[in-house]
Amino acid sequence: MIECLSIDEIISKINAEETFHAVATDYSLTLKIDDYVHYACGAVHDGHQFRKELWDNCLHTDYERWYEEDPETKNMVISHPIIIAGCDSRFEYDLNRGPDDAVFDTAWGKKLWRKPLSDEMKQKSLQKHHNFYKVVHALISKLEAKFGLCIVYDMHSYNWKRWDREVPTWNLGTSNVDNDRFGEDIELWRQDLSELNFPHEIKSTAKINDTFFGNGYFLKYITKNFQNTLVLATEIAKVYCDEYDYVIYPEVVAAVEEHLRNRLPEHAARFYKKHAR
Repeated sequence: MIECLSIDEIISKINAEETFHAVATDYSLTLKIDDYVHYACGAVHDGHQFRKELWDNCLHTDYERWYEEDPETKNMVISHPIIIAGCDSRFEYDLNRGPDDAVFDTAWGKKLWRKPLSDEMKQKSLQKHHNFYKVVHALISKLEAKFGLCIVYDMHSYNWKRWDREVPTWNLGTSNVDNDRFGEDIELWRQDLSELNFPHEIKSTAKINDTFFGNGYFLKYITKNFQNTLVLATEIAKVYCDEYDYVIYPEVVAAVEEHLRNRLPEHAARFYKKHAR
């Protein structure tokens, strides 16, 4: 059962180590906790909601917003015990950017608004950004306190067809994590991803810092505030959809989910065995 809870109620349940499925009362985020384990999954760009009072002022179409979002990234990790995900489009506010630049004026080279947003409009969005990170902070605090360490799988996707060179199916961005401490864990995750058997003879190649470098605010926020948590910024090329025709391939999403259902907890277990004191 999914409960509709305030941010304070969600945090209270985390602090009490309750298991629950919740959507925030403003429908900006979801959090599922089936068990308190030493790893969590995040899908900050999964959302596509775009509040109605912004529609007429927005110059980007529904498709243009979808194209730059990360659809299905929550579903790729849906079987895992702890998942936090954004419900709103990054075009309203970007959870992977800091509060100072989370609300865009332009997006991917195109002006976003017909008229500049009022301070009131911006604050509505930034409050949801603030609330998301209140929940993140409470969640990682609980996991670090309970287990001594934590690993977060930060799921994203990217538009591979816009590149003018061959790019990997998977990219890990690691420029803002402790590679000396966690380099072996990063390499093992890269290897796990490279072994996924996709349908339709889609290749599964995995590289580190090839297309993106792990500069997102979600990773940076957790890494800055928690000394014993590794965030793995994990980008899948959008081989699971047609990014130009606006079509999702559910059989490819299912193949990714099935692979991660097994490999992700195995990787997290190796991480814990190596680093737990």
